[in-house]
Amino acid sequence: MKPSLQFRLSQHLALTPQLQQSIRLLQLSTLELHQEVDHMLEQNPFLEVEEEYGAPDPGLAERPIERSTSSSEAEHESAGVEGGDAEPAAATVDNMEFGATEREDWENGTEHEDFDGIRETPASRQIGDEDSDPLERTGVSESLQEYLRVQLRGMRLSPADAAAVDMLIDSLDEDGYLSDPLEEIAQQLAPGLAEADPDAFDDVLSQLRCGLRWLQSLEPVGVGAANLSECLILQLKAFPRSEAQAIAILICKSHLDLLAKRDIKKLTAATGADEALLKEAQALIVGLEPKPGRPFAKAEANIVTPDVIVQKSGRGWKVVLNPDVMPKLRINDLYAQALKQHRGASRGQGDGGGQALASRLQEARWFVKNIQQRFDTILRVSQAIVERQKNFFTHGEIAMKPLVLREIADELGLHESTISRVTTAKYMASPFGTFELKYFFGSSLNTEAGGNASSTAVRALIKQLIAAEDQKKPLSDSQLSQMLEEQGIQVARRTVAKYREALRIAPANLRRAL
Repeated sequence: MKPSLQFRLSQHLALTPQLQQSIRLLQLSTLELHQEVDHMLEQNPFLEVEEEYGAPDPGLAERPIERSTSSSEAEHESAGVEGGDAEPAAATVDNMEFGATEREDWENGTEHEDFDGIRETPASRQIGDEDSDPLERTGVSESLQEYLRVQLRGMRLSPADAAAVDMLIDSLDEDGYLSDPLEEIAQQLAPGLAEADPDAFDDVLSQLRCGLRWLQSLEPVGVGAANLSECLILQLKAFPRSEAQAIAILICKSHLDLLAKRDIKKLTAATGADEALLKEAQALIVGLEPKPGRPFAKAEANIVTPDVIVQKSGRGWKVVLNPDVMPKLRINDLYAQALKQHRGASRGQGDGGGQALASRLQEARWFVKNIQQRFDTILRVSQAIVERQKNFFTHGEIAMKPLVLREIADELGLHESTISRVTTAKYMASPFGTFELKYFFGSSLNTEAGGNASSTAVRALIKQLIAAEDQKKPLSDSQLSQMLEEQGIQVARRTVAKYREALRIAPANLRRAL
């Protein structure tokens, strides 16, 4: 081929570094933003945290981020949050898969449903005292391992037994189960010992078995179990002996799958117990804790710091920024003035170092302005959401209206991708709880009157219908679909099933009482 030169004219949109930073800051969560601020404070000497004196001012929630800069500093260009490829706009709810594991099967048949959209710390339940909570005695920051070691120090065990228990404590997972078989733990303790000296390996294994018995005697009861069945049996053995307890142990040992399916006939044939005794056994099993380590889960993992707070204002609602999540940054006046004087003294002379410092100063200005713009955008979007969903804050989720990202984007003159970034990993505190901003967006369903109903409101209605059902004859998805249609809401059976799974509610056959 003969080489040739060609000229081509084209137009394209280029994102400035400031605009790229603005977009990136907008999509960060509160935790990620604070990490970014800490990193910038370490890297840029012109940026500093504004010192606070006295008590915090409650009016800070309605103020923009304050900046202390010299009046002689040059103006810097503003940055928008438009641009970038559009992100998925629709808010989605993950569906629960029932029957995936033995533990999940049992929980789906007996555990309470979680309220969709609210971040809550799961409640714990201990044997013999449903209101007791180990965290009330030990403090929310104490882990399961620390709680067990406190008990271990109070036991008069031999050094070998104490070392074995301590090793097993380190092998527990977050639910309180022994994550590895004893044989694997022994091999980790003494690699190659099984082949070199089988008798010595058996001694190590025997010592671990003895340590496991000591571990399973500690609180919470059920800790150190290898699987769900053993965990429930350990808890049942702590109850006074009775016929119901014996039947419950038999069910947990061999027939948990039948209990999850509510198959009374097969349970009766397998256990030889009548229906009344099976109900007593089921009541014992339902009161157990399938995850002994759950009450010791780190509180920080279940706590969400809201970015905005909804407050009652006259007959309406207003949104204010949470001052606790707003970084209080400013430009260091001393460094900025020193740089200005240095540039004035070296004017007309080549000064590469001064140009580098000027670049860092401009970078600090951009960062402060982009953070301010981030919170301004979050506040605008949140206020628009509250205006659209004000009935929710008065009557609850059943009054939620259909809402899509495009409606808020058109109202505020922003791009859908910008609204998507704002509503992801940003939270709003309200009288009904703390919600992710995406929670207030939902698709619409047709009604007989020609209007639309929000999918969130339909889920709330499904939850109410199931809560009021006869537990001996639970409502099927088809029956729920018919009941919704009688109220003028057209919802297919498959859609009802999808919403029910999103609410973590088991199917009708798993909700049926024995």
